[in-house]
Amino acid sequence: MTDAYYITAADLAAKGFENTPDELMSHKHMIYSSPATLDFNSPGAKGFGVKRAGLAIPGSVMLLVAPGCCGRNTALLNELGYNERFFYLLLDDTDIVTGRHLTKIPKACREVCESLDYTPTAVMICITCVDALLGTDMERVCRKCEDETGVPTVPAYMYALTREKRLPPMAGVRKSVYSLLKPQKRISNECNILGYFSHVHDDSELYDLLHSAGIKKVRELSRCSTIDEYHDLSRANFNLVINAEARYAAQDMEKRLGIPFIELTRMYRLDKIRNQYRLLGQALGAEFDDDKYYDKAKTAVDNFISKHGKISAAVGECVNADSFELALALTEYGIKVSEIYGTVGERNFVFIKKLAQVSPDTRIFSNLSPTMLNYERKTDIDVAIGVDAGYYHPDLPCAQFNTEEQPFGYEGVERLLAELDEALAKEEKK
Repeated sequence: MTDAYYITAADLAAKGFENTPDELMSHKHMIYSSPATLDFNSPGAKGFGVKRAGLAIPGSVMLLVAPGCCGRNTALLNELGYNERFFYLLLDDTDIVTGRHLTKIPKACREVCESLDYTPTAVMICITCVDALLGTDMERVCRKCEDETGVPTVPAYMYALTREKRLPPMAGVRKSVYSLLKPQKRISNECNILGYFSHVHDDSELYDLLHSAGIKKVRELSRCSTIDEYHDLSRANFNLVINAEARYAAQDMEKRLGIPFIELTRMYRLDKIRNQYRLLGQALGAEFDDDKYYDKAKTAVDNFISKHGKISAAVGECVNADSFELALALTEYGIKVSEIYGTVGERNFVFIKKLAQVSPDTRIFSNLSPTMLNYERKTDIDVAIGVDAGYYHPDLPCAQFNTEEQPFGYEGVERLLAELDEALAKEEKK
């Protein structure tokens, strides 16, 4: 039996990203779609996959054009109140081989619209790997649907095959949900936050700092309850991108609507958060006073370490953070990170190199490696962080830290430590 593959942070950093072992690159081996990964590996499971994300436009409906197997997990979204917004055009074997289903889509769109007692604001056409392989021109198909119904129609590409390509499905669907915005006069004291399909926690200092810089209105797609509020997004003077997967959408909005964007990274190291806010202030022509937020988060870190000492943690990737940046932050705070279950990429390799300097023995695993079938804990771990880490260590306290509302900045650090403290406290009471 082959043990679960891992490599230490020091060894991986020494190899360099170009020489990342094949075992950590999912496109170079069979994929083990473990229960630990269902949170992000199934588009209809938890969180926001393409199908749920595609319905972010208020009042929109979705036509899923797919073989039956691709649509079954959509039923799980009914539990979240989406059962009145999904419609299906199921493909048979002949459709898949010949592509004849393309001629059926405009008629199906018309039937969907006629079946409703209201006019939807948009129809999202969700297509699958079948059309990726056929090379379907969905822009053209959507134009035909609009001619048939008079309702704006937008493609949502659920192409699992392109998940590790330049434009993965979740980046593509972000562009789609903003694509109906039309140019209008920009308002100098308004901005949008782009990044996730749920809003940032209300108590994040990000809002206060933007307001202190003279921004009167901060909009987010998930806070739009009507199509009019949705269209107000194109009034923004600038977009603030807090997730790299929204960069493509921001670039498209800059090109079509003339809205420039500023990109931030969600981090959990206090000094990096402070530096990033300083740079944001410079970009906005303001000087942020973030002392009270920094001090409060620093006190939370000190109190946690004082209370729990040098505990050991395992960090997963089903978590509201980059696994490697979070592991680096925890290490710098004094928490030993024994193991990480994450996806190594060019963007986060910089964190791995820094982690190698302060915690060279940290073991890095891939959730998608078939060898994880044989995973056994062989290091000292006191607490798991992330849904997947909790799966591997069901006997340990776990802070899932994976809510739909998004932590950001100093508030995120405090929220993480509070959740960790709560998980450890429950364990102590047993």
